[in-house]
Amino acid sequence: MGHQSGILCHLTSLPSQKLSEGYRFVDWLRESGFAYWQMLPLTPPDKYRSPYASPSAFAGWSDLVDSEQNVPMEEDAYWLNDWALFCAIKEDQGGKPWYEWPEPLKNRNPEALADFENLLNPYVLEQQAFAAEWSRLRTYANNNNVKMIGDVPIFIAHDSADVWAHRELFQLDENGYPTYIAGVPPDYFSETGQVWETVLYNWEAHEQENWRWWEERMKRMFRMYDIVRIDHFRGFHSNWAIPYPEEVATNGHWQKGPQDKLFDHIMTLVESPEQIIAEDLGIIPEEVTEFRRRHNLRGMSVLQFGFTDDINTNPHHPNNIREDQIVYTGTHDNNTAEGWFASASDDEQDQVRSLALEGETTSQTLIRLAQSTNSPISIIPLQDYLGLGEEARMNVPGQKGRNWSWKFTWPDLIR
Repeated sequence: MGHQSGILCHLTSLPSQKLSEGYRFVDWLRESGFAYWQMLPLTPPDKYRSPYASPSAFAGWSDLVDSEQNVPMEEDAYWLNDWALFCAIKEDQGGKPWYEWPEPLKNRNPEALADFENLLNPYVLEQQAFAAEWSRLRTYANNNNVKMIGDVPIFIAHDSADVWAHRELFQLDENGYPTYIAGVPPDYFSETGQVWETVLYNWEAHEQENWRWWEERMKRMFRMYDIVRIDHFRGFHSNWAIPYPEEVATNGHWQKGPQDKLFDHIMTLVESPEQIIAEDLGIIPEEVTEFRRRHNLRGMSVLQFGFTDDINTNPHHPNNIREDQIVYTGTHDNNTAEGWFASASDDEQDQVRSLALEGETTSQTLIRLAQSTNSPISIIPLQDYLGLGEEARMNVPGQKGRNWSWKFTWPDLIR
């Protein structure tokens, strides 16, 4: 097969932020020799435009759609009615979160919900239109030898249709408020860690229903994408739990995750382990790596992390990247290659310069290195392919309000 490359570019980075513009981008990917298009989650974003704390684990973001064709969604019956109900009631309640709704609605009293049954159709049609338009674009990409890589955030927002409809599956108190929320301890991105404000799972309850919610979620992702990147894979081994409503992550503790019990089940849903990329970045103990390898899943390596500490043992250094890792120059959480290099340590800059060819920019060096590693696939953020600086960064973890807004213009792609 040989090494193949792809581009990381979220749909909202297209000039019009519409699925219909994806055809032109697929044409560009094919003409430029790329075999993969990786994007961020296509679920509706939160108020900060982050797709990683969505009000739904299943729904497509209807703002991406501009056609009125639709397809029926028998395979999505598990979640669709709850999503439509959630949207209809939320509109009726002036946008208030579900845990502030009147008790009968908050607690899903059947008589109270029945009042909204005749208001669901617009929300169902939106999802059917999303499904139709996405399916056409995905088929077009595949027919042009471009595979789609999707993204599954491990956690979802407290104010989400899923938490409202399945309270028993999450760590909530009797009033519907979290007992603990998700985040990470201090790491590369933050000296005090990160508080994500997303709710944590009650894994015992998931196991008791034989992982139904996760099965339905992953089946939908495998229907939508050729390959699925599972965000924060280590959270299935153990997750950082922060007492609610703490505002700093340092007071958290590790909770044990479902580990093999859940993944033994998920792996029955795929034809090949290569349909999954396990995002195993951050502080990853050896047990997490062993857990990933037990299921023959490919992990991730990021070249920006590869030039610190001992380069002989650093798993992100281009010389040390293995065949069971997908290599990235950077992710949506990193600075651009040029932005990173400008603020990198002298040591890191020296390491990169020692590997550069004459006349290369930092972006060009990292792309060439990524494509020459032992990894089967390299993924390049579009910003790095275009050689852009820090102004084009997609996300600064832990910083709210100024992220997720970068877009390219079509003339940018003419090189």
